[in-house]
Amino acid sequence: RWLRQHECMEKLNMHAILSASAGQEQLLTELLVTYAKIPVLIGELISVEIWKHKIFPVLCRLEDFKPRSTFPIYWVLHHEASIINLLETVFFYKEICESAEDSILDLIDYCHRKLTLLAARSTNRQTPTGCLPAAPGKWALKSQAVLVPPQELQKQAEAMEFEISLKALSVLRFITDQVESLPLSALTRMLNTHNLPCLLVELVERCPWSCREAGTLKKFENGTWHVVPPEDQMKMTKLDGQVWLALLNLLLSPECQRKYHFNGFNKSQLLKLRAFLTDILVDQLPNLVELQRFLSHLAVTEPAPPKKDLVLEQVPVIWDHIIKKNRGKWEAIAKHQVKCVFSPTEEDLKLQAHRWAQTYSLDMMEALAPDKPRCSVCGVEAAKRCSRCRNEWYCTR
Repeated sequence: RWLRQHECMEKLNMHAILSASAGQEQLLTELLVTYAKIPVLIGELISVEIWKHKIFPVLCRLEDFKPRSTFPIYWVLHHEASIINLLETVFFYKEICESAEDSILDLIDYCHRKLTLLAARSTNRQTPTGCLPAAPGKWALKSQAVLVPPQELQKQAEAMEFEISLKALSVLRFITDQVESLPLSALTRMLNTHNLPCLLVELVERCPWSCREAGTLKKFENGTWHVVPPEDQMKMTKLDGQVWLALLNLLLSPECQRKYHFNGFNKSQLLKLRAFLTDILVDQLPNLVELQRFLSHLAVTEPAPPKKDLVLEQVPVIWDHIIKKNRGKWEAIAKHQVKCVFSPTEEDLKLQAHRWAQTYSLDMMEALAPDKPRCSVCGVEAAKRCSRCRNEWYCTR
């Protein structure tokens, strides 16, 4: 039953990517709003996150767990990536953000956890490798995923966490685009509970999507690490833009300025941004001129303390509900899942493999690919594929 749900999620995710690339995602967003599916997706996202932190480590420690195939476990890990990618695709729209209702608080908490992890990894100089997506929104399946032990899957899950965190950054930026229509509790949670402006400053400083290897600058973009030529090293990436836009939304909104506490620590952290606001950066994102002015004004003034409102605040419930309901049961749940879910028979595996082959058809994978196929001989864009191997492409017969 859950695997069928995962298949539906994958199909919905792929449909969202194709619709967005064709500029026709309006129908999908209307359906998600009409049938109130955004809170359902957020609840599913947090459920998988908790499974990954509470159940998956127990599975990896079980000495008698020797599954015939680790693909069923991999799909659970991959489920979180599919949901966050779908949310990234649709959260651009205001009506989607508003339809999240109270669950937006849980999504804000989720994004905060992921961005904190991202900042911590960059502080520890951990460069994720291995599990990279084959296309936007599609995580590549490593061929050894069928046979690897659970410990190897754990390494893949850690690598996948990096890209999930980057997707969470985009989702958070889309949420900040709608600060005027967010519930007051959501704004308080972003500004005061989690202090997201200071966390975003940390990401600007650390820039975890860029690294240097043997004197060569590499940046992560469109699902893979690219070597950046010297002439493009000052060019702003999409991920850089997401951080700066989120900062603009949180710091320049009148409502945010009224609620945010510009104490000594927060002020000193925000003023670090001035070193990064170079002329080259501002030329690429002219809106940053307003941020420059705000920071210059902040440096010479003492902002008024935040207005004290009635202390009556909504709190996120999904995470706490799941944790409280299952506290002390994690090992029992893991053993039950080993017996009933992650030890399929050979017949079950064949049936599921057939269903996966239908879900991830070759035509669908080609449509999701970010680059057009190129001729294996001359390298130009190709339209004809070899009828024998079905892998090589040619521009002519």
